[in-house]
Amino acid sequence: MSAAPLLRQVFGFDGFRPGQEEIVNAVASGRDVLAIMPTGGGKSLCYQLPALMREGLTVVISPLIALMRDQVRALTEAGVAAAALTSGNSEEDNAQVIRALNARELRLLYIAPERLASGATVPLLKRAGVEAIAVDEAHCVSQWGHDFRPDYLRVGELRRALGVPLAAFTATADAETRDEIMARLFNGTEPQIFLRGFDRPNIHLAFQPKDTPRRQILDFASARRGQSGIVYCGTRAKTETLAQALNEAGLSAIAYHGGMEPEARRAVETRFQREDGLIVTATVAFGMGIDKPDIRWVAHADLPKSIESYYQEIGRGGRDGAPAETLTLYGPEDIRLRRGQIDEGQAPPERKLADHARLNALLGLAEAATCRRAVLLGYFGETASACGNCDICAEPPDTFDGTEAVQKALSAILRTGQTYGAGHVIDVLIGNSTERISQRGHDRLPTFGVGRDIPRQQWQAILRQMMGRDLIRPDPERHGGLAITLAAHSVLRGEERILLRRDLTARARPAVVVRAQVDDEDAPLLSALKAKRRALAETARVPAYVIFPDRTLIEMAQKRPQTLDEMAHIGGIGAKKLARYGEEFLAVISGAASQMHPLRKALAGRASGALFDRLAEIQSRLSRGEDGTEKPLSVSMSALRRIAEDRPRDLARYLDAARIERFGAAFLSEIALD
Repeated sequence: MSAAPLLRQVFGFDGFRPGQEEIVNAVASGRDVLAIMPTGGGKSLCYQLPALMREGLTVVISPLIALMRDQVRALTEAGVAAAALTSGNSEEDNAQVIRALNARELRLLYIAPERLASGATVPLLKRAGVEAIAVDEAHCVSQWGHDFRPDYLRVGELRRALGVPLAAFTATADAETRDEIMARLFNGTEPQIFLRGFDRPNIHLAFQPKDTPRRQILDFASARRGQSGIVYCGTRAKTETLAQALNEAGLSAIAYHGGMEPEARRAVETRFQREDGLIVTATVAFGMGIDKPDIRWVAHADLPKSIESYYQEIGRGGRDGAPAETLTLYGPEDIRLRRGQIDEGQAPPERKLADHARLNALLGLAEAATCRRAVLLGYFGETASACGNCDICAEPPDTFDGTEAVQKALSAILRTGQTYGAGHVIDVLIGNSTERISQRGHDRLPTFGVGRDIPRQQWQAILRQMMGRDLIRPDPERHGGLAITLAAHSVLRGEERILLRRDLTARARPAVVVRAQVDDEDAPLLSALKAKRRALAETARVPAYVIFPDRTLIEMAQKRPQTLDEMAHIGGIGAKKLARYGEEFLAVISGAASQMHPLRKALAGRASGALFDRLAEIQSRLSRGEDGTEKPLSVSMSALRRIAEDRPRDLARYLDAARIERFGAAFLSEIALD
């Protein structure tokens, strides 16, 4: 079957997301493919759909058991024969999967790269009739990246042993990583490369300087009550204290970090997948294995370590394509911490330079005076006009020429020996004669008091922006004292002007806007639909989104379908899910259960369903003949279904002579009109 009918019938979508169709066709035609797509851009469909378009088995190499388990559940619910062979399964479960493999009953098999170390794996896959390999999170093969998994290096050997095409997918691949993927997975031969845009237009971008940061996070989360969210924290301790504060504020929250026992971490992952509206306060340990599509917001209580980390972490929101929001808090201490982590690390000098550059890019995004999306995409080599979906586009900041203030600050840092932190430098600038300043003679410097016309709070914002532009850095060899960088020299000499944001020199106020998923009139129905979904998910012991994602429920609440035919046109409802859950959700919408015959239900939303209805009407009308006096005669529902699906020109294979005489001419006339 071709891609479009399968897309509708199995996955319930009427069209592809941008960039998907070309990749699907390339993978389905048996080409080697490397696809670099944005986080949440629909990578999994690009190998799942081709697996159904070809005969035989597709093996998917995936790095995390939780991710495999959730994808298998979702595929099974959609009627696809899929399984995972993992260490998380029981012996009985794995034996059942192996039996299905040997019987060639599966279309997709998920395995972890570590399983490739077993000598039994390749013979097993050869017997199972593997037709293609898909590699998810392919950047794990790169020793340059922080997600390196040594067993990914065995994937190239598997490809050679099976002699089948390979499709690799990742959301993170700079030039070095891309070259390494090609060398290790494709033996140096160049696959067909798809580099899709990094833009996620449904995600709203926002940054705020820290100003009572706990209150900022609480305000942001409270305005999104009932919506699933993640708060990334810089320390394990903060995840726990912030989760406690959110719970005390009446929000459902739970902490997650690498110091927890594996069983406790799995319990959090399971709760987050199954519960609506749960907030997880987490370190970056809560990451790659989270495939929940309806995360509505992602907040950072502390600055991420790089622009790539930021992009990956916010990308966990809005994977269903519906609107999602972000908020990132940052301050001078964050910048000092991140600089120190780089400088004090064990990486070689060239790697430290690269890490500082990545941090600089993130700080440039934080301090941007123009559209944040344009700045973010610019880092990834893409151009974009103002997006209209970030805080700066919503409220363009007031800027001013801060060159003179920056020069004064740089001069004060130089004259005090590049040894002191921001507080001491500001005391010098505003002329605050502390005991420490007097002892060191800094009250006799030419720069003492040259900035007394600017309040301390504004100087704090100016110095933070200078750190963000990498004009000054905390020097770890001088206990974090501020030192000027090479980039600052041109400013000191008057060769470069510096534009600063005035709004960040004032006290930052939390911009709290309550974000509703639907209009007020549809909100009660959406709540009822979510309650039904939650009950079904708990019974089936699967994540709620495996039943239906938020986006599908929102469309139900807005369109209010009254029949299974209408329900079949809601996005995300394939044939299997329509048959399994359609009537239960119709009952929530209309208050009454549908009475559609099971055989007719199988045709819901298809042209053959409408033809079935017209043939059934003809049968009812002619059951006693044209004049209503003949012996009653009927056609079985199964025969009506076959006729509606096949649209034959000759009914001899479907009806006996008596029924052809009674219904044949009218049936064929209706078929001809269809």
